[in-house]
Amino acid sequence: MKPVLSPPEMAQVDGAAPDPAEVLVGRAGFAAAVSARRMLRGCYGRRVVVIAGRGNNGADGRVAAGVLRSWGARVAVTEPGERADAALLAASDLIVDAAYGTGLSRPYQPPRQGTVPVLAVDIPSGLSGFTGTGESMAATRTVTFAAYKPGLLLGDGPERCGEVHVAGIGLEDLAAGTARSWLVERSDMGCIPGRPRSSHKWNSAVLVIGGSPAMMGAPILCSQAAMRAGAGYALLGVPGADLAAGAATVEQVRIALDGAGWVDTAAAAAKRVKAMVVGPGLGGAASGASGEVGSANPTAELLRRTEVPAVVDADALNALGSLQAVAEIARSRTAPLVLTPHDMEYRRLSGHLPQADRIAEVRDAADKSGSVVLLKGPTTVVGAPDGRVALCVEGPPSLATAGTGDVLSGIVAAFLARGMEAWLAASVAAFVHGSAARRGPLEGLVASDLPGLVAAELSRASERGVTPW
Repeated sequence: MKPVLSPPEMAQVDGAAPDPAEVLVGRAGFAAAVSARRMLRGCYGRRVVVIAGRGNNGADGRVAAGVLRSWGARVAVTEPGERADAALLAASDLIVDAAYGTGLSRPYQPPRQGTVPVLAVDIPSGLSGFTGTGESMAATRTVTFAAYKPGLLLGDGPERCGEVHVAGIGLEDLAAGTARSWLVERSDMGCIPGRPRSSHKWNSAVLVIGGSPAMMGAPILCSQAAMRAGAGYALLGVPGADLAAGAATVEQVRIALDGAGWVDTAAAAAKRVKAMVVGPGLGGAASGASGEVGSANPTAELLRRTEVPAVVDADALNALGSLQAVAEIARSRTAPLVLTPHDMEYRRLSGHLPQADRIAEVRDAADKSGSVVLLKGPTTVVGAPDGRVALCVEGPPSLATAGTGDVLSGIVAAFLARGMEAWLAASVAAFVHGSAARRGPLEGLVASDLPGLVAAELSRASERGVTPW
């Protein structure tokens, strides 16, 4: 994983740097100039406008301007807000945006860039370094220093920043030692435990409790995904449903659960597996609604009575009701809980929708619940109770379709069953889920496409030597 530093954390790293500020500015400016030269495909005779503010970001831009001039570019340096900008920009081959950095806290009105490509220095000016919100030019490329910043990865950041390059300026070790947030990358798939030669199907078995007579797809998708992600065995139980004729569950072993009082049977089945999922499509059976079950809250009772890592999703999240209720359950068990809410489920748990600073939101929710919290979204954010946060930007828009979250829960459960630590399992699962979706159709991806794509993605990683399988 690559470190992600908030503006205050980056300031802390800058303050602890062994080199003087002017040396760091020189390195940053040179790195920006190198990125500009690559975008221009050479410098001689090229017209470049550098918008340079008064702070360190502007200093980086002015150094870049000097380097580009030495390489033969025709460079004009202007300050933010100058009216001459419009004419200069329209006639340029490249705009270097070094007006303001990640610490800007007031609104910024960016100039009109037209069709001219933009290189942003550290972050597009006007975009919040915390949240990725705000007005800015749309960069073709952003060169940032020492570490990613949250604003590059959250909100509008991924769309406004273009291709992001992290340039080393001598602060990388300090950044890694300071970071509490991390960007998941492909090499992290190497953390997935391999299968020993003596492996048995029960060594990585998963139990899925979900569904209802009218909602059979969710638990089937979840259990299929678990097996495609490496679970050797999948037990599938749907309270009150007859699975005997379930042609869609060829590999999964079906267990009969009564519509009322299903917790005893489910808890007994959980003793045979290494991880479980509860909630996808479970409906009223999750909370004991409509007199379907014999206990006040069967989801809570099942979690209290089991000691395997558990993924809590969908209707099971709604049944638990609040982060405080989850915390009480988490304290009663030794195995971890992984919560996988989307925004509306997060609101039911926390009492409010996630705010723009999703890192702070998830970190707070994980602390209050004593559980790993995976908040789904264009950037998936995964928090651990100890304060660690992972961000995954791999998921494409095609994942915004019914059932894909059930697939993700199955992948998380499979990785838990294979022995991964809960926060890492959820973080890497989010990456695999998104990366697999990118291998699917750009239009018309459906959730049932994903399990096979997941297996193929993990197999490609194995063939490249990324994983130890």
